[in-house]
Amino acid sequence: MTAATLPRVSVVGLGKLGAPLAAVLASRGFTVVGLDVSKTLVDALNAGKMPIVEPQLNELIAAHKQRLSATMDAGEAVRQSDASFVIVPTPSDSTGFFSNRFVLQAMESLGRALRNKTGYHMVVITSTVMPGTTGGEIKAALEAASGRKVGPELGLCYNPEFIALGSVVRDMLYPDSILIGESDSKAGDMLQTIYLQMCDRKPPVQRMNFINAELTKISVNTYVTTKISYANMLADICDRLPGADVDVVTKALGADTRIGVKYLKGAMGYGGPCFPRDNVAFSALARKIGARADVAEATDRINNYQVDRLTGLVAKFARTGTRIAILGLSYKPQTPVVEESHSVKLATRLADMGYVVAVHDPLAQDAAMAALGDKVVGASSIEGAVRDCDLLVVATAWPEYQAIEPDWCARNGQRLTVLDLWRTLPAANFAEVADVLYLGSGR
Repeated sequence: MTAATLPRVSVVGLGKLGAPLAAVLASRGFTVVGLDVSKTLVDALNAGKMPIVEPQLNELIAAHKQRLSATMDAGEAVRQSDASFVIVPTPSDSTGFFSNRFVLQAMESLGRALRNKTGYHMVVITSTVMPGTTGGEIKAALEAASGRKVGPELGLCYNPEFIALGSVVRDMLYPDSILIGESDSKAGDMLQTIYLQMCDRKPPVQRMNFINAELTKISVNTYVTTKISYANMLADICDRLPGADVDVVTKALGADTRIGVKYLKGAMGYGGPCFPRDNVAFSALARKIGARADVAEATDRINNYQVDRLTGLVAKFARTGTRIAILGLSYKPQTPVVEESHSVKLATRLADMGYVVAVHDPLAQDAAMAALGDKVVGASSIEGAVRDCDLLVVATAWPEYQAIEPDWCARNGQRLTVLDLWRTLPAANFAEVADVLYLGSGR
């Protein structure tokens, strides 16, 4: 398709996912207008550089800024687009369900703007929502605000992204599949056309009704977390069996095509803004409708236990009052996000137990220090953190930590214990000065 025939797109919400979506769409030839209530984010996109740390994001914005603009005016965004992608936060409430309050605010703004526009417009809910809400309160709010019924002149789709912070742009360009919950075939056809233009490879498109798509979204993440917790359960068992090695076991498991290798690595527990809360929401949904979600609940318990497990390992090798260095505070590499980070939880627990805790992260140190306060000491360099500690924990698999030198671990005749949770350091290279211990290694 040519730029002249492509649908014009607005992206509602210019945060960690919305800004990359806008940039990726622009890079594939779409004319994109961003809409946000934050003047800072709107001005930043119009200036050609977002204050968001995400690989490739600002390079894409700079290269395609002629097709990108942003506004705080919903009317302007609707007039300048044929389809609106809504990608605003849906925070968890006290029950574990996702709150739609920001989505409903967006429906009100878009709906009012649609009253002054003629012709077809499609609204796409990209934010993760609970099963039953796209066709329920979200659809009702859009229809009430717009004065239109979803149908020939107003399309509605549920289309969540399956991405991870730190690789958002890549994940949007190369998705495994596209999930579309559609109000009708006209809306689904239009959205499928957009995605087949946007993605570098042509992924399979799964089209279905709203509730099946909503359930699929949280089911995918719940299944992935089950694999993570299963691998961590195996690592805990292997730790207690001399000669056992969780990497050997999971490699053999992953060779079975019924299981596969992805996310099957015994290491730290999962964190971040999606996995923990999706698991909780899945369980909360099951309880509400009278079903059982024992697997999801067990997955969550095993994940929460990992901080206890790591704390116990530290206590085996270091006395209270000694200095522990934790390298890596983000919940995964290539992002500054520390939400539900097990590294931060471990640092808190160890500090509360009376250890002196020094922390380092290439991108997330400021965010982590803000969360941890005066419980910990921020290390100014990797080398300084390693040289000054009595026990070292490599907690996030940042590639920067592969540069640790063995001589940094020398301790005047004593050996440094290193708990390398992601197998970042080759143990043999440190054999003269340190004991590099891997989770699940039968030691």
